[in-house]
Amino acid sequence: RRARAAMASVYEKTFTLKDEDHTMGNTIRYMLNKNPQVSLAGYSVPHPMETSVNVRVQTTGEVTATAAMRDALLDIISVCDHVHDTFGDAVDEFKAKNPTGMDTGKGKK
Repeated sequence: RRARAAMASVYEKTFTLKDEDHTMGNTIRYMLNKNPQVSLAGYSVPHPMETSVNVRVQTTGEVTATAAMRDALLDIISVCDHVHDTFGDAVDEFKAKNPTGMDTGKGKK
């Protein structure tokens, strides 16, 4: 029984993220819950005055909790890279169409 309990623990883990808040906690929770190998993912902020987030991960046993967390974080990086690239392309396209700058016309009479 003792060995079995130790093996099960690699499939469930609580990660504490320092200097983070609901923004990161909810983002990680969302990405974890998209993974079919994750059976439970949630987060909590221990106290409003603390800048840390606890993320709880339980998997189906196909992957470890650490691997699921790593995959979620890599997915978040991929999404951020995509948003950065898409935004940069849109700015470049806007500048090409509007060579005089980003004057919106506000303040003109």
